[in-house]
Amino acid sequence: MRISAVIIAFNEEANIAAAIDSARFADEIVVVDSGSTDLTREIAIELGARVLEREWNGFSEQKNFAISVAAFDWILSLDADERISPELRREIESLKLSGPLAKAYRIPRLSIYLGREIRHGGWYPDYQIRLFDRNFGKWNDRIVHESFTPSKGITVGTLRGDILHFSVRSTQEHSEIIARRYAPLTARQMLKEGRRTGPLRAILAGISSFLRSYILRAGFLDGFAGFQIAYFAAHNAILKHLILYELLNGEAVSAENLGK
Repeated sequence: MRISAVIIAFNEEANIAAAIDSARFADEIVVVDSGSTDLTREIAIELGARVLEREWNGFSEQKNFAISVAAFDWILSLDADERISPELRREIESLKLSGPLAKAYRIPRLSIYLGREIRHGGWYPDYQIRLFDRNFGKWNDRIVHESFTPSKGITVGTLRGDILHFSVRSTQEHSEIIARRYAPLTARQMLKEGRRTGPLRAILAGISSFLRSYILRAGFLDGFAGFQIAYFAAHNAILKHLILYELLNGEAVSAENLGK
């Protein structure tokens, strides 16, 4: 069992070295860069990774490209802000020696938010299929929150060690990520799926998201960080519905103009 670790990156000079170092037990490391203007590529090359350039066409397309250019069928997929924990490394090294019993493995992901491990609010264990034989599945075509979809009927195992996700380092960063990435991309995914919304639904979505994260999923057990996460979950829910509402109204206006 030989493994290619693949990482997609854009302006990740602060993260890429740690991500590569955590995956050094793999038989190769491939970094697909989408036009970084910082030192991401230089750092990755210096650390021995094979670096390829590809224009950004969305998370799923970038990740499917990355696995297609890997030298080996078994793929360990990482984001640049993620690390392989020592426990997970030992598990994967054991699989390399004994041989896999499944064609894909789901792995728990532990997020570190503002320097604190988050184990509630629906954030953990956050299982992700990140170790897999590329011949038995692909990344789905979702615009955001993409995931690896295994072929029907294959065996999917579960590992116990964590992927460590260094998600957000400041409140400002969290706010900007929602405004620039998650809310607009999710709104476009909702539009693609034929979803509809309105002002009242936006308000109710925000209230529901906060209560689900902070109360039902015990986010309060993570202290003030749990409150912040619940607040931003509500903010994201409201904003994506408002953006979808604007997109729907824009479509209606366009259709009206076409009819004139």
